[in-house]
Amino acid sequence: MRRQWFGMARTVAIAMSVSVFIAGCSAPNAEVGASQGDSAAETSQVQQPATQSILIDGSSTVHPLTDEAVKEFEFEREDEPRFAIAFSGTTAGFRKFCAGETDITNASRPITSAEIAACKAAGVQYIELPVAFDALTVVVHPSNTWANDLTVEELKRLWEPAADGQMTTWNQIRAEWPNQPIQLYGAGQDSGTFDYFTEAIVGESGASRRDYTASEDDAVLVQGVANDPNGLGYFGYAYYEEAQTKLKPVAIADGEEAVLPSDQAVVNNQYHPLARPLFIYVSVRSLQEKPVLREFVEYYLTHASNLANTVGYVPLSDETYQVVQDHLINTKVGTAFGGKAQTDLTLDELLQREKAF
Repeated sequence: MRRQWFGMARTVAIAMSVSVFIAGCSAPNAEVGASQGDSAAETSQVQQPATQSILIDGSSTVHPLTDEAVKEFEFEREDEPRFAIAFSGTTAGFRKFCAGETDITNASRPITSAEIAACKAAGVQYIELPVAFDALTVVVHPSNTWANDLTVEELKRLWEPAADGQMTTWNQIRAEWPNQPIQLYGAGQDSGTFDYFTEAIVGESGASRRDYTASEDDAVLVQGVANDPNGLGYFGYAYYEEAQTKLKPVAIADGEEAVLPSDQAVVNNQYHPLARPLFIYVSVRSLQEKPVLREFVEYYLTHASNLANTVGYVPLSDETYQVVQDHLINTKVGTAFGGKAQTDLTLDELLQREKAF
């Protein structure tokens, strides 16, 4: 049975864990705070070597999965390593990762050509590790009795740049729907979810209307729609599952019968084009310098199937996880995606891509 975890409480917990990390870390970090005194740094050198600190950033969609892995890993260890976990969005996370500022970056899309070039320029080598599948979910307020399903074409008309300031009422989507304002909530531009959604729905990564409530934190979007009877938004499936009593999912039709997001729909390749793989990218240098990081990533991959079930994502097949573990063991550097956007990928296609990589 999947455990329910709560977005706002999780955000507070993250802030607290980062604060603890700031107080204890021996080397100041520009992202989490660089104004520590010398005495605090000296104390941290005695308590915990800097090389054992693990810094993680990136996708808010992947964050619950990685956060759960951290909690369970720490629970099973007596000598707890220090983790500093944040979520600034996939794109922002890659900026930090390719600058050598983090050890792991969570990503809700594959690395892009520009990010590959940035990592190469900085001498940052990485291992790309798929960890689960997501059913990107479109939701409305529970009081909405009309929007039970949407076609991909209707979503495109609603979210494309030309809709900015023009598509503002529900009856502009379908004439039989009420002449009431529609309030939109979606991923911010630093989010991999933004890149994926615009590529899959609009047909071009980054092409989106701008007159909507945007955030890289999916929990903010959940609260927005949950509190807005005229709201419509999109975010990762785990966030819908967490707050499903406050939200209503919308079935998506891509030229066929409309399908609600679910594990089974993803496994059966029925939920397209909004089913997508989720990743972690691990720094090769950090793996070499921080033995505990390798222990953590090995633990993560070994337990990824259970972790995915716990937080609300779709596990990969055992065969896929074995291939991914082999990539870690053999230090398979690079990406199986060539820096290009990939939408509507199935579980089987992901396996074949990983085998061929």
